[in-house]
Amino acid sequence: MLQSLRIRNLALLDEVALEFEAGYTAVTGETGAGKSILLGALSLLAGERADKTLIRQGAAACEVEAALFFAEPRRIDALLAALDLPPCEDGLLILKRSLPRDKAPKITVNGSLATLAALQQLGEHWIDFHGPSEPRRLLKDSCQLELLDLFGRTAGQLEKYQTAYRRWRELVAERARLAGETKLSPEQIDFLQTQLARLDTLELTEEATGALERDFQRMSQAQDLITLSSGLAEGLTGEEGVQPRLAQILREARQLEALDPASRPLVERLTGLLVELNDLGAEFGGLSEQLQFDPEHAAQLQERMDAWQDAKRRHGGDLKAVLAARDEMRRRLENQGDLAGALARLDHAIKQAEQEARALAAVLRTAREKAARELAKAAAASIAELGFKKADFRVRVVPWHELAPAGDCGCEFLFSPNVGEAPLPLNRIASSGELARVMLALKTVLADLDEVPLLVFDEVDANVGGEIGRVVGEKMAAIARNHQVLCVTHLPQVAARATCHLVVEKDQSKDRAEVAITPIHDSRKVRVAELARMLGDRNAKSARAHAEELLRD
Repeated sequence: MLQSLRIRNLALLDEVALEFEAGYTAVTGETGAGKSILLGALSLLAGERADKTLIRQGAAACEVEAALFFAEPRRIDALLAALDLPPCEDGLLILKRSLPRDKAPKITVNGSLATLAALQQLGEHWIDFHGPSEPRRLLKDSCQLELLDLFGRTAGQLEKYQTAYRRWRELVAERARLAGETKLSPEQIDFLQTQLARLDTLELTEEATGALERDFQRMSQAQDLITLSSGLAEGLTGEEGVQPRLAQILREARQLEALDPASRPLVERLTGLLVELNDLGAEFGGLSEQLQFDPEHAAQLQERMDAWQDAKRRHGGDLKAVLAARDEMRRRLENQGDLAGALARLDHAIKQAEQEARALAAVLRTAREKAARELAKAAAASIAELGFKKADFRVRVVPWHELAPAGDCGCEFLFSPNVGEAPLPLNRIASSGELARVMLALKTVLADLDEVPLLVFDEVDANVGGEIGRVVGEKMAAIARNHQVLCVTHLPQVAARATCHLVVEKDQSKDRAEVAITPIHDSRKVRVAELARMLGDRNAKSARAHAEELLRD
């Protein structure tokens, strides 16, 4: 969950530090007050791209920092490890993003520098935004199928199918490529055999090529290395080196020890230093001897290196490309002997792969059909609570003639807001208000399946009001039983259900506009005034009485 958030110099906001609690937090304020600043700060920490127009005028940089707590940090720690970032300490994830005006942006995760891509991957695991555009996504077939799979918990079956589907498509592509090849001429076959023979003389492994390049580098610099190591050995243990001088110093130290036994520890340390110096001199001397290459070995090394460099020039700049070229040449030569047989074998493999994919698609379709019935029932009940007492909602699984990456079927959400009317696809019947309520109903049903801890709803109550507003507030509170919820709302019925309440206000009484974000849930008086404002008049007795009533519900 989000524990704290600090925002500095973002848009019209100077600086604010906010503490958050588990459960449901409402964010309210006048239209244009700057509620989007709070959401913008969270978006920045979730990895959204940003430009420097976000920086408050006159400021050198804007900064956003958040502390997130994970009671079970194993999944987030595994992702941090994969991203080569420090793990959480006591379950705490610290995110910080700085956007300077005249410097490069800076991102840190748990105190370590990170990339925007890493921030985006982390964002997928801690926050999920549901904005005003979210209901429009519901019109897309892909979104509807995604929601059905989420409800039906079919991720494992979908993954198995997609693995089989990719294998089948790869075989089909391989068959098409092989069928398009022409028979090689004798000259082409001889050329491929010659190239393959050259590659087969090389030991094409990471270890072997790495050792070859290191040995060649050492041989190329052998004389310089020998000169340096010999000079170091001479400087340490030669006649004019450190060792003779240190030996003389040691003799004088022993005379000191004879006069003052208390100096013995110092003499012992000096003795150890002399022993270590002698060892170093011997090792540097031995290193220079090891660097001596005999002419025959040097010639062999040069020949192997020339062959390796030629292979890289011909077939690519690295080992992976050379290996791929070698395997491709072998395949082409092998297929020349039995091109028709190779095609027949591929046809057999393609048939088996397609049968496997279709079988897994059928299993997936069966699971989706069961989930469709259950989702339709649960969503219809939730939609009824949002004011459509006689509405009809269905989820229809639509078979496809051909296999596709998502399986052999899609799904279609059908909706009728009025009794006596046949349900039709959402894009043919639903208004913006209807779409918003259908999406909210689905989100309520699916909330328990969403593993992301923080759900952010931006004006989810758009196009609804009255009694339905109270239901929306209840649904926000229901979702908050298993998630931390942050909801930007204009409805007092929605805001009153929150356990925490933030107010965003814009002050234009000074030389420049400033935005402030203030927690008010600890002051019932202030909260009543804010709800009364949302009802129409913060000073009206009727509005304040209604606000009190909303808070008592």
